[in-house]
Amino acid sequence: MPIYSEKVMDHFEHPRNVGEIADANGVGELGNPTCGDIMKIYIKVKDEKIQDVKFKTFGCGAAIATSSMVTELVKGRTLDEAESISNAVVAEALDGLPPVKMHCSNLAADALHLAIEDYKSRKAGKGPVGKVDTGDHDHDEVLEAL
Repeated sequence: MPIYSEKVMDHFEHPRNVGEIADANGVGELGNPTCGDIMKIYIKVKDEKIQDVKFKTFGCGAAIATSSMVTELVKGRTLDEAESISNAVVAEALDGLPPVKMHCSNLAADALHLAIEDYKSRKAGKGPVGKVDTGDHDHDEVLEAL
């Protein structure tokens, strides 16, 4: 069983910004049919800043913690600042993740980027981006218990 930092455990046990935004103007949904992790991030953008952000995640503790941390990192930030959030930034903000769980930070950052892409697509009149299934997300334990 992987060893998690106190911050990972805190964000898993007390996730921030859980839920949906009914009038979100950007939604990023990312999932992997192989491992079962699914993340959905909702953003409300005003004046090119993320005013509100919420998430729903079905997955392991690390997936929930990284989703929670991503929302904390981007609230109030500009879209450009939010787009610069990488999986490494998420993992560092959580005081690290076990190597076998680094892919969870990829999913969280990627779901955020999809929400921003969705916002930009809608703003340009192209419509929503939609859900993305990733086949390259390698997960050896589905819904592992902490």
